[in-house]
Amino acid sequence: MAYKSLLQYIDRLEMKGELIRVKEFVDPELEITEVIDRLSKSEDGGKALLFENTGTGFPLLINAMGSYKRMCISLGVKSLDDFGKEIEELFTDITGPKSNIFDKLKLLPKLSSISSWMPKTIAGRGKSQEVICKEPDLSKLPVLKCWPEDGGPFVTLPMVITKDPVSGIRNVGMYRMQVFEKDLTGMHWHKHKVGARHFDEYKKMGKKMPIAVALGGDPAYTYAATAPLPDNVDEFLLAGFLRKQKVELIKCITQDIEVPVDADIIIEGYVDPEEDFIWEGPFGDHTGFYSLADWYPKFHVTCITHRKDAVYPATIVGVPPMEDAWIGKATERIFLAPIRLAMLPEIIDYDLPFEGVAHNITVVKINKTYPGQALKVMHALWGAGQMMFNKIMIVVDQDINVHNYKELAKIIYDNLNPESDIHFSTGPLDVLDHSSSKYTFGSKLGIDATKKFKEEIDESILINKVEPKEFNIDELNISPEIQELKLLAEYGILVVSIKKESKQQTERLSELLYKQKALSSIKIIIFVDHEIDIEDVSMIAWISSGNIDPKRDSVILKGNEKTCSKVFIDATRKSLKRDGFKRDWPNVVVSDEETIKKIDQKWNNLGLGDFIVSPSLKYRKLNRNKGAVAND
Repeated sequence: MAYKSLLQYIDRLEMKGELIRVKEFVDPELEITEVIDRLSKSEDGGKALLFENTGTGFPLLINAMGSYKRMCISLGVKSLDDFGKEIEELFTDITGPKSNIFDKLKLLPKLSSISSWMPKTIAGRGKSQEVICKEPDLSKLPVLKCWPEDGGPFVTLPMVITKDPVSGIRNVGMYRMQVFEKDLTGMHWHKHKVGARHFDEYKKMGKKMPIAVALGGDPAYTYAATAPLPDNVDEFLLAGFLRKQKVELIKCITQDIEVPVDADIIIEGYVDPEEDFIWEGPFGDHTGFYSLADWYPKFHVTCITHRKDAVYPATIVGVPPMEDAWIGKATERIFLAPIRLAMLPEIIDYDLPFEGVAHNITVVKINKTYPGQALKVMHALWGAGQMMFNKIMIVVDQDINVHNYKELAKIIYDNLNPESDIHFSTGPLDVLDHSSSKYTFGSKLGIDATKKFKEEIDESILINKVEPKEFNIDELNISPEIQELKLLAEYGILVVSIKKESKQQTERLSELLYKQKALSSIKIIIFVDHEIDIEDVSMIAWISSGNIDPKRDSVILKGNEKTCSKVFIDATRKSLKRDGFKRDWPNVVVSDEETIKKIDQKWNNLGLGDFIVSPSLKYRKLNRNKGAVAND
């Protein structure tokens, strides 16, 4: 369904029992983040919150898409899989063979529907231009400073609209914007993004780049700005498909670019490619770590327009799960059909675990019909759009439920021989990946957990099938360097907590553990820092996938008659002193003590239900110092 305004969506959420209005003042600087961090990590993502007293003239909506239910409400469906079915039916109807003229005529309504989703520019002014501020002042908006070490306040849910200066094709991306002055922000587009490519084209031409930033309106607009669409596909077309109604656009007041007629707030401006960049960041990011400061373009604001009843939309990101995890779940379900239909028909389903923060872990289910097919799928996906950022890809057979992690772990254990079924590749990594030795470039890990055809079996490699079993730690002849051990029997994984002194230490401990008779059936052993709660499987998955450059940090030891082959993974934090790691390592994103205490004291007056302890108390121990950079 199409929402005519953000307020209409708010009314819908309230009617469904998915919204809480907070009337007490909560400071946009740090306090709102602390409230939402507690709610978003509660069961099913908590509720959406409308902060009605922000110290500005605008209420603030946050966590509006922070659950499966709210994602469905925002896009007007009962299930996110509905879109995949619709795409598949549409694709089949259009591309299927047509035996006669009557079959072709039956397509006309379908084609008419598609044309009705195309964005359209209309004349005049829109709701988003009811109030025009030609002397813009961003301080009048309740822009969040999310985390203590952030470089400043950030606009966190912007739809950044740009155009290719050569083709005129529009792009709508979501790039955070740090506010520096009343009319100046950063424009944090990564080198891989379309906005950055448009910027490069303007730079070649020596022209200023017009930009408009839309906030609010139909939630379908916001989702579309996050979607991993191919270059040159207009995100407003996707929004039209999702809402089953075209996006109407109007010209900006001061820039030659179009914006949604019914958005809540529009920020108009430009980037000058001839101008020096600005030092932007740090920022507590969706990886759960700070993305560290770097140089990015300056965005000069020339005008702000808004509805009379405008609501400022925001989100926060940090240690998963948060609202972005559910937006990512929508992408997972919506884009399954296009991947299968346009690229890899053998794919049946896939899953992006929240702990993998969108790009670190992907589990793919295929209909395997020939040897090597799992590897073919891995490499094809690593070459496809934003999937190029994936770091760990696991491929399983068609009879596996990829959303049931315990079932998945058992199958991985049963079908995995680390000697033959773990594959490394190299390629681009996300700008936010902190673990690779080189910025935006590193290794990838493919796990072929499918049943093997005879052609795939190396007869020279011993296959030792032993069920993982519980054991007494006293059975192990272990080093005092090991702080704790945790056998995740249902996952066939041993987690080893250490106080790391050097890279050679993990290599030495790998050899020691390999020889332990009690560990003969274990295939995967993960080293983590002693601050990690090894009873928390979610924390282990998040840290392990985030902290590794797979090829650098994995050691595979061959099996023999006494023990299975094993892969040892060093998921500890890396440093120059211990590992020769030359990049700055970021700290985990947590609230400060003062903010936690303030929200503890305010909680009972906010109408949020039972008291929730700050998640930061759990994660703070992962940092050994204050600041965005880990100094060790």
